[in-house]
Amino acid sequence: MGVPRKKARVYPVSEKPMSEKQSLESIVAPWLFKHIELIDRLDSAPKINHKKLINILNHLHFTDGHLFVHMKEIQYGEDLLIPVLSDPCYDGIITCRWVNDQRYDLEKYRLLNLVILDGLSVLLAPAILESSDRESFSIRQPDTVYVLGKRKAKRYYCHGVHAELIQNGFAANGFLLDFNALAFRIRVTPNPDFSFHWFNPEAAATINLYRKDKLIFSGACKYIRQTSSIVEKEIVFAPVDNEISRIKKKRKRSNRLQLTPSPSVSFFHPFFKKKVQRDIHDISITGFSVHEFAEQGVLVPGMILPKMEINFSGSLKIKCAAQVIYCKKEKKGLVRCGLVILDMNFPSYGKLSNILISVIDSRIRISDEVDLDALWKFFFDANFIYSKKYKSIQLYRNDFKKTYGRLYRDNPEIAQHLTYQKNGQIYGHVSMVRAYQEAWMIHHLAAKPMGKKHTGLPILKQLLNYFDGIYRLPSVKMSHMIFYFRSQNRFMKLFFGGFARDLDNLNACSMDLFAYDTYKTASSQNSLPDEWTLNKFDKSDLLQLEHFYRNHSGGLLLNVLKLGDGNPCDEPLEKVYARQDLIRKSTAYSLRFKDRLQAAMIVNQSDLGLNLSELLNGIKIIVTDSRELPWDVLSSAISQLAPVYNIDSVPIMIYPHTYLEERGISYEKQYLMWILDTQYGKEYLEYMQERTKLKIRYLVKFLIEKLLK
Repeated sequence: MGVPRKKARVYPVSEKPMSEKQSLESIVAPWLFKHIELIDRLDSAPKINHKKLINILNHLHFTDGHLFVHMKEIQYGEDLLIPVLSDPCYDGIITCRWVNDQRYDLEKYRLLNLVILDGLSVLLAPAILESSDRESFSIRQPDTVYVLGKRKAKRYYCHGVHAELIQNGFAANGFLLDFNALAFRIRVTPNPDFSFHWFNPEAAATINLYRKDKLIFSGACKYIRQTSSIVEKEIVFAPVDNEISRIKKKRKRSNRLQLTPSPSVSFFHPFFKKKVQRDIHDISITGFSVHEFAEQGVLVPGMILPKMEINFSGSLKIKCAAQVIYCKKEKKGLVRCGLVILDMNFPSYGKLSNILISVIDSRIRISDEVDLDALWKFFFDANFIYSKKYKSIQLYRNDFKKTYGRLYRDNPEIAQHLTYQKNGQIYGHVSMVRAYQEAWMIHHLAAKPMGKKHTGLPILKQLLNYFDGIYRLPSVKMSHMIFYFRSQNRFMKLFFGGFARDLDNLNACSMDLFAYDTYKTASSQNSLPDEWTLNKFDKSDLLQLEHFYRNHSGGLLLNVLKLGDGNPCDEPLEKVYARQDLIRKSTAYSLRFKDRLQAAMIVNQSDLGLNLSELLNGIKIIVTDSRELPWDVLSSAISQLAPVYNIDSVPIMIYPHTYLEERGISYEKQYLMWILDTQYGKEYLEYMQERTKLKIRYLVKFLIEKLLK
């Protein structure tokens, strides 16, 4: 016997506008039952026995679910579906109670069938009335139950989801009623002064769905069908595309890994607020894919899942937000759904990347607890702490140890580290720290050979994998990436400076050369000459500073410093560090002559050892008028700011680096400050991937050897 292909569709009796509260009530409102002709095809419909029906009814009772009773109104002959609740079924009698304080006089209606809508099909059970009263009625258990109108995909009823329809200047608002993986139904009313006459069913429309003012879906949709009311309509839409473009396409995808045992993901569905669990098919640092049965799918391209949990064998749970970017049919009735990770906090990202990158290279460790004795030994063995540097820090070595204990054991949200290890010995290291409000600094990049194997390149490759997934996460606050290196370091010039030169876009990646020296904090504080002032940086100075920097550099330094700017909603970086029992302050001052800005002086403060070269614990100076600013005046200004530091000498970095040279003043060294706008992270990753290909392996090996010497 064939299964009827045509679906039994039902329509609500009420055409009144629906409020958010009423959106749930509409699910159990009286419905007109059309397509009665389906009942004439019962002989060819699939069947289930009464025992299975009893199990279904008891499950509905257990879950406080409802069903419908099909009745024909005697006076007008209309067929209605009335919502009812069933009592537990044990003894051959099915008792149902009316809901929503409704009462139906069965002398005015003819009782025909019980109807159960499970979202995928319609179950119809012929009803023979046994007894009734004002509150309930009872029927005999039927011998046979018919399965009508099996859908291609299960329908899920929704509530509490606001719907917004926009099409070429027309707008309407309402609520999501139900959906499946192929389409969804909304009930909307035009905005004031708008009319449904403006709605064109032949054109695509943008549908936005919100739960508690948070966007959970947005996409272009095509019209399927609608009701006929001109005041309020129920419209069925289907997404136009089965794939969306969330991020820029890359030449090379992130490594997709199939793990054993496979992790799973769980979430409360944003449309109907029930928990959903799926096994992860493959996963990368940027996203993952899952499989669904086509007829029971709940994922739609464009859907945003604000609270998900990735579960690794029950021992590790990582929370994130994600978005469905594609749903593609596969064999055996399966649909493969791809999701991109939209956000997660920094510690969670560290845990996820540690698992995935260690699968690629088992010697890589990300933000694991580090044996600090092994770390310090590595820094000395790799000549990262050379004799001159150690001379400058040895008096404060206990403070350094204390800082590193917090950074490498407590795994704070402001720092991450990556090490290359074997049997507890460290052969490579790089770390990153949140240096400014929305800028992170890569530092402490060091390597030493592991036997005959060079470790610098593997560390750099995995740093790229790590960076691939992190720079887009809003919680991390990484709008810019910073890296300081010496201009004579050819390894860094290739992998960092080379990109800046090849891209040739100062709005994307820039390099500024600073002169670096140290200033004795014990120096006497000298007064400034007449008409010279040193005060907190004021927004009125910003235009002069921007004018100078734009014409002298045109880079990204001021975007990082955010002097006189910033989002008032963001938690200040000082508070973020304080929560970790650490220090990070950045205070800007203006050195003026006759109210004209001569230099901006940024006093950076941090715990000793946060950066071993103390690049975050010194004074950064931007000289805006080299000709008018004498060194003795600038030195006096430095002497007034230096006492805030609890070290003998404070690092100073001066831009432009030519300022000291023009005055014949010697200084220790130069640093290039490399800054990347992470909106160009894709371009940087592609550049680096090209540079780390095997065809230039001989060049990389040569540069690493030079670096290690």
